[in-house]
Amino acid sequence: MPHKLPPITAWSSALIAALVGFGGTVALVVQAMRTLGASVEQTGSAVTALCLGIAITGAAMSLKLRMPIVLAWSTPGAALLAVTTPGLSWPIALGVFMTSGLMMTLLGLVPALGRLAERIPPSIASAMLAGVLLPFCLRLFELGAVDPLLVSVVIAVFLLARQRVPLYALLLVLIAGMALTVMRGDLGQLPPGATLGVLSPMVPVFDTRALLSLALPLFLVTLVSQNLPGLVVLRSAGYNPKPGPLLLGTGIASMLAAPFGAHAVNLAAITAAICTSDEAHADRAQRWIVGVIYAGFYLLLAIFASSLVRVFLALPPAVIMVLTGIALIPALTGAVENMLAEKSHRDAAMVTFLATGSGLTVLGLGSAFWGLMAGFTALGIKAILAKSTPGHKTT
Repeated sequence: MPHKLPPITAWSSALIAALVGFGGTVALVVQAMRTLGASVEQTGSAVTALCLGIAITGAAMSLKLRMPIVLAWSTPGAALLAVTTPGLSWPIALGVFMTSGLMMTLLGLVPALGRLAERIPPSIASAMLAGVLLPFCLRLFELGAVDPLLVSVVIAVFLLARQRVPLYALLLVLIAGMALTVMRGDLGQLPPGATLGVLSPMVPVFDTRALLSLALPLFLVTLVSQNLPGLVVLRSAGYNPKPGPLLLGTGIASMLAAPFGAHAVNLAAITAAICTSDEAHADRAQRWIVGVIYAGFYLLLAIFASSLVRVFLALPPAVIMVLTGIALIPALTGAVENMLAEKSHRDAAMVTFLATGSGLTVLGLGSAFWGLMAGFTALGIKAILAKSTPGHKTT
């Protein structure tokens, strides 16, 4: 019996998901890597490694589990890294990436750790994420004083697209922003570098303060805002995957890709919804093919990753910051909703949000770490007072 080719909807859904996932946030990834001290070549290596990790791991898990396992890089993780104080050396950054991947691997290996992770209050993790994202979104409007035309155009495109074609909003914003830049002649000369994707490995360095300040928050935001929602998307589509193998697979992929500059490979959420829907493939049992096709598109992106990175590096810094800020508005909206969902945790969540958004750095530890500490401390005080006050009713 001849093998039946995948329907055209499988190809179109996978292509749209790949373009939205890559194009919507690659500017943020480039900005994050440059903040961490990566050279042009190392930034190209980071994006190449991320695309390869997404492609190879996603295809392998889709084939093995017979489910459309759609992977992505950690957008909130990149935002966290982009607000890091400049000056962190690239080898130390690689140590942060590898340690975060190790934490995810252990979470997938040890069921007890998985149960412990499920007890992390979503309100606190979401508040930390909201605090990380807030400065980017505020910077978007601050740049209105520098380039009002650019800011007005991208906001108008974003708002219109969110009303009519919300799935393509970020992709349309990227196209509009780059088109305006080219029309005004503001695109700079492409920096010298490779045309095809490159991999430039370096030995990671493990710095205790960096691990506490960045690796732990990177692990938490990736878990709470990427992997857990990704599991929910799969379950909503009628699949019932065990979390352990998925967390283990993405954790190992992150560890292997870390020496090349990849900050985190994880389950996708929004783009996964495109590939797991009935519109992608009518037969749910055969829908895993969409995951493999999606992985194939990311393999193509990996081949040309260095050229794409050089194009983004040729954009004026203000354009990169505007595109980044607009791309993070949906993520900020979701984080704020989640941090305020549990009424009894709102005070702790707000403390976490404000401490993280302040940019506080003490003892070499960044604001994401202190935001978490402030939130957990607030919850601890609340719990102690509740136990010491008979009949006390929390609100």
